[in-house]
Amino acid sequence: MLKRRIYSLGLALLVLLGSVSSVAAEQPMVAVMAGELEVNAEAVVVMDADNGRILYAQNPDRRLANASTTKMMTALLTLEQPDRDSYFVVDSDAIQIEGTTMGLQEGDSVTLNQLAVGMLLPSGNDAANAAAVQIAGSTDAFVDMMNARAAEMGLENTHYQNPHGLDDAWHYSSARDLAIIAAEALENEDFANIVNKESQRLAFGNPPYNRTLTNTNKLLEEYPYAIGVKTGYTDEAGNCLVSAAEKDGKRLIIVTLNSHDTVNTHMRLYERYFQLLANVSLEEFTQELSVPVVGGNYGRVRVHAAQDPVAALLEREYDSLTSRVELPQFVYAPVQQGEVLGNIKVYSGDKMVFQSSLIADQSIKAPAREKQGLLGFLASLFS
Repeated sequence: MLKRRIYSLGLALLVLLGSVSSVAAEQPMVAVMAGELEVNAEAVVVMDADNGRILYAQNPDRRLANASTTKMMTALLTLEQPDRDSYFVVDSDAIQIEGTTMGLQEGDSVTLNQLAVGMLLPSGNDAANAAAVQIAGSTDAFVDMMNARAAEMGLENTHYQNPHGLDDAWHYSSARDLAIIAAEALENEDFANIVNKESQRLAFGNPPYNRTLTNTNKLLEEYPYAIGVKTGYTDEAGNCLVSAAEKDGKRLIIVTLNSHDTVNTHMRLYERYFQLLANVSLEEFTQELSVPVVGGNYGRVRVHAAQDPVAALLEREYDSLTSRVELPQFVYAPVQQGEVLGNIKVYSGDKMVFQSSLIADQSIKAPAREKQGLLGFLASLFS
């Protein structure tokens, strides 16, 4: 049996999942047990943000109203635009919308970066609409961009009808899809910096003047490891929360849709799954990997994982680890130290728990006097 070094070991045993079915008729909720923890929500997902692995789920693919969690996609597209710090005057029609706002008024000057803050912190519907019109010319054209991006991300249970998330029969997402969106959005440094703040001071208006926008995500105040992401509420969607937290090198994303007591629920789930996950060394899968070199001063070059070969695993995942290594049959000299030569993926069952590029340990020169081609390769093997 392969030896594995476990850097930190969480709780030894998982408690079997159970369920409770008593629910108030006016609230279509399902009370689900995550171990001994009761999760009152219509849909729940706990995801490992590093690899997209689902650690716990209840109705992860059910299509549900998702309220202002919609603005994760709106903000991501906004923050991917060029020239985001230039001021422009907001469209007067776009900002005439019900619900929460960042306080935009007719004639206000604002930037796209500020609109991203306005939709992610105070959850401004006016900010989402203003950005959509500025970027695409109309909210309908921007919604087409949103749906195109959802398709690129492989989201099978998400469809947008507006940039803000107000209820619409054809506007929906799922807990799994929202976790995927959050994971991708957090890779955007500007997005991650915004959602990590409890408040932010901006200057916009006519003329621009300083004001403070406050984050609706109270988990940032209550849980020290929280790093974002987005709240949402409508009558149809109920309370929605997509959150992320990082602790001991592990990053998790939790989604609850149509739930009660979201902040405490997320904190309990984080504490449970951070405890259950152990950092496991995967060095055994990257040892002794090398590639033959044609025409070099050495016949082979060793490779190692560019990323630290460690995965946060549940106990049940330790004993079913396999790897898939992709390396060329040979490479031609010269080879530069740190050059990417292949990749490795490690799986627990059918779930990928680690992936990394494989890079050269050292540089391999190609002296001019050396034989080249196949003869050089054969000679190098016996050198």
